[in-house]
Amino acid sequence: MILESFPVGLLASNCIILGDEQTQEAIVIDPGDEAAHIHQRLTELGLKLKQIVLTHAHIDHVGGALKLKKLTGAPIYLNENDLPLLKMMDAQAAWIGMHTPEVAVPDGGLADGQIVGLEHYPAQVLHTPGHTQGSVCLHFAPLKLLVAGDTLFAGGIGRTDLPGGNFDQIMESLRHRLMTLPDETRVLPGHGPETTIGVERISNPFLQER
Repeated sequence: MILESFPVGLLASNCIILGDEQTQEAIVIDPGDEAAHIHQRLTELGLKLKQIVLTHAHIDHVGGALKLKKLTGAPIYLNENDLPLLKMMDAQAAWIGMHTPEVAVPDGGLADGQIVGLEHYPAQVLHTPGHTQGSVCLHFAPLKLLVAGDTLFAGGIGRTDLPGGNFDQIMESLRHRLMTLPDETRVLPGHGPETTIGVERISNPFLQER
């Protein structure tokens, strides 16, 4: 297995490449920017991109998706509840003072329980609203790996003060979807360093009983 996570764009969102060395196929999660760099890395690794998966529709996670699709032909997947945010790309760009990236309606949705990923490395979609209404996490159970988007960070959680955000919802998602996973589950968040479910269970201030 090939697994790489690296920051892209103005807000240093983590883009993830997961590849199968046997089949030479890959998925990319959250290509928020720097599509040419991501494509170059796929080429260097000898991987053919099969899916572009978006954990949510904030500009720093989707900004490079359409460019990457044009470079590779890979379809884009996004939970349908975030389509309104996709239509707000001009406003999102204005929030952070950047150029508006070109976006398009995704090729498919990401429903709760849906299986995405690669044949040998499948992931189950966990719908985890709160940061946005369409936020999802990807649970690669055989790998003991969770790609958490902006739902859970090392020592923090996603902000809920932007359109589509809801604090009560994100807490419900965290407690009843993510904290039910095994402690040893490795967590790759949308920003910042990786962590584990066990570490966050005992040290994340948002997850302590009040």
